[in-house]
Amino acid sequence: MRRTRNVKILATIGPASSEEAMLKRLFEAGADVFRINMSHTDHELMRTLVARIRSVEEAVGRPIGILADLQGPKLRVGKFANGRETLKPGQTFTLDDNPEPGDASRVYLPHPEILRSVEPGHRLLIDDGKLELRAVTCDGKSIVTTVVAGTSISDKKGVSLPDTDLPVGALTEKDRADLDAVLEAGVDWVALSFIQRPDDLAEARKIARGRALLMSKIEKPQAVARLAEIIDLSDALMVARGDLGVEMPLEAVPGIQKQITRAARRAGKPVVVATQMLESMITAPVPTRAEVSDVSIAVFEGADAVMLSAESAAGAYPVEAVATMDKIATKVETDPLYAGIINAQRSKPEATGADAISLAAREIAETLKLSAIVTYTASGTTGLRAARERPQVPIIALSPIVNTARRMSLLWGTHCVVSPDARDLDDMVDRACRIAHEENFGKKGDRIIITAGVPLRTPGSTNMLRIAYIGIDEGSVDPERGKITPQKAPR
Repeated sequence: MRRTRNVKILATIGPASSEEAMLKRLFEAGADVFRINMSHTDHELMRTLVARIRSVEEAVGRPIGILADLQGPKLRVGKFANGRETLKPGQTFTLDDNPEPGDASRVYLPHPEILRSVEPGHRLLIDDGKLELRAVTCDGKSIVTTVVAGTSISDKKGVSLPDTDLPVGALTEKDRADLDAVLEAGVDWVALSFIQRPDDLAEARKIARGRALLMSKIEKPQAVARLAEIIDLSDALMVARGDLGVEMPLEAVPGIQKQITRAARRAGKPVVVATQMLESMITAPVPTRAEVSDVSIAVFEGADAVMLSAESAAGAYPVEAVATMDKIATKVETDPLYAGIINAQRSKPEATGADAISLAAREIAETLKLSAIVTYTASGTTGLRAARERPQVPIIALSPIVNTARRMSLLWGTHCVVSPDARDLDDMVDRACRIAHEENFGKKGDRIIITAGVPLRTPGSTNMLRIAYIGIDEGSVDPERGKITPQKAPR
């Protein structure tokens, strides 16, 4: 099944979409990658979902990516004697290390790292920002605050700290257990929540050991401030607008979204725009006009993927939500202004052979109006460089390794095909032409451009361009082409 759009759709699985039949319907409606939210999924259910996705993958004959999203540290206040208390702006309220139930003047904060790190003047946002406190005095055991905005607080509400750099890593004990489990299950991407600094990626990368790629969720001001460093150590980024909009002024989020998207594009790293994209479709069969505009902005920016959360996980219209996002993206990409906007944001290639080949392939393909760019890749790096160029013609990424094809299913404009290694250069051209024809990227007589590395099967050696004619340069049918079989990705 060939997509007619470049941007990919990432759909979250939940109670409304966990059955295999529904997963297949979501794929057919346009979902390219499925997200498993480990905040709401135990290990047994996670393994069941992975198995169901792989079953759908086998049925449709297309590689499907799986993203496991780790919960990250959840900071919450303790309980109240009455369950809830009413507060008034201007009053004093204390968070302390006393485990006794709270009242209208204080509450237990079971996080000593917060008590030690908050400084006078820092903000504490409770319950997704519905209550704002500002620290007045701090002694390591308690934080005396003034209520700035909001009128109530209740049991176990979350705490956000936009001004405080906490001396804790991004992985909790639950995250470590979840990470081991999802890696064992064979997911393709792992999303890390509440990244603050580049060092937060180190432990996860050490545990992963290349078995999955790491996606950093940018949802804290500290991460925005060190974005360039985090990009360098990440395999992909997610603009997690929910928590970002809590910890930063709402009016700042659109600009930050553009900043993150463009920085990721310059670095050649996939970037996902997430949260509340079609929120009204949780309960309605059609989105609002503002939501359509929101999705279109991410597509015009050249994001690799747009994500559905509760819309596909728990909403009443999961298939309609995916289909709507597919229609919006497809329409935007046919807009007369789309190509110009994408081209204007294109950055200069790095001084590497792979970047130079990818640039040349795009320019040749666009100048000669070729049908597709076909790239051979074992690790996926060549596919990344090709997608970074945002060409006006489709990218067909051929890999003998199914893990690589699944990972590349997140990449902008990339159609992934599992194909055995070419035996020699002639076989390489044969395969490229035949697959382009069979996958409906061109008809006999059309031309494609092929990028590959010589000698063959040498990682990181992309150094060759070849223009070939479909139907003239192709050989016999390969019965193994496209077969989804487990193989280990190269390290």
